[in-house]
Amino acid sequence: MPKLSGNKGEWSEIYAFLRLLEIKKLYAADAELNKKDDMFYNIISIIRTEPIGTLEFRINKADDTVSVIKTDTEDVLLTLPRDEFKTAADNLYNEIINANKSSFESQDTEEFLEQLNIGVLKAKSTDKADIRIKIHDINTGYETVQGFSIKSRLGSPSTLVNAGKTTNFVFEVIGNINDDVMNGFNTCSKKFKDRFDFLSGYDCDIEYCSMDNDIFESNLQLIDGDLPKICAYMLKEYYSSGVNTVTNSLESLNVNNPIGYNLSKGHPFYEYKFKKFLAECALGMLPSKVWDGTADATGGYIIVREDGEVLCYHLFNRNEFETYLINNTKFETASTSRHEFGSIYKENGKFYIKLNLQVRFIK
Repeated sequence: MPKLSGNKGEWSEIYAFLRLLEIKKLYAADAELNKKDDMFYNIISIIRTEPIGTLEFRINKADDTVSVIKTDTEDVLLTLPRDEFKTAADNLYNEIINANKSSFESQDTEEFLEQLNIGVLKAKSTDKADIRIKIHDINTGYETVQGFSIKSRLGSPSTLVNAGKTTNFVFEVIGNINDDVMNGFNTCSKKFKDRFDFLSGYDCDIEYCSMDNDIFESNLQLIDGDLPKICAYMLKEYYSSGVNTVTNSLESLNVNNPIGYNLSKGHPFYEYKFKKFLAECALGMLPSKVWDGTADATGGYIIVREDGEVLCYHLFNRNEFETYLINNTKFETASTSRHEFGSIYKENGKFYIKLNLQVRFIK
């Protein structure tokens, strides 16, 4: 089998897999990512798609073992004591936190995975469900296979919304704009705040027009018709003032109320709509792919905490999950050259600028 190499996030998916088979439970988290000891889901098995086919890693409570089963034939390929998964998880956790390279190999872990017939680290990028777990739901009494997205806090903060040309928003430059102001804006500084200060010095402003990508625009509108405008206002605030956390951006929206909602009764229009957007991105919506409202991660979100705890936000507890997303995300500037944004350009006698949306976890 070829050497498995991955970054901390990719190895964290394997770590979560090993740790969950060891502890046999998937514990819930509150909005501050604290473990809720009284709320958990009993794990029956974990299902993975591997080069040799679909495998089920089934927990045997009677003798405290885990069996590897090829699902198409029901053949038992291997049975190991559950303690071996604890040892493997402990070793991999230490390797992840001590790794000083962006990508690394783990010989001990790879040898253990080879026993289990696991040949890949990372789920396909088109699938937000990084792990599929058969759980026993004590609320309904049913056994169901549910997909979870995994995010790790063991390495660098991961992105929630990845930048691309698909995530560009188009604004018209209005006011005393001309070729000289355009050229001055494009060359005065690499810092966007300085550029927008330059622009306002000439009594110019920007006004949202459209999104670059029709699919992403329609995906946003499916969640809420005002979402493209709300995202655009937040991007304008971020690039022009440097306000980068989602919480601070939402506070600014509530003060300025650019869409003109009736906020007198305390309805959280902006927060409600934007947290729905973040949650859908976390659970399956991709900017470049037509989205029908169906979550790929049907169970919810698993987070590998810094201390190695593996906790989840199940969709049964969506409110805490959405609050976590709002409080732990920020806007970020991606590569302007790669994604073709950030400079004023002229088209049919009018001036425009594209601003890019990328959202990353704070930690």
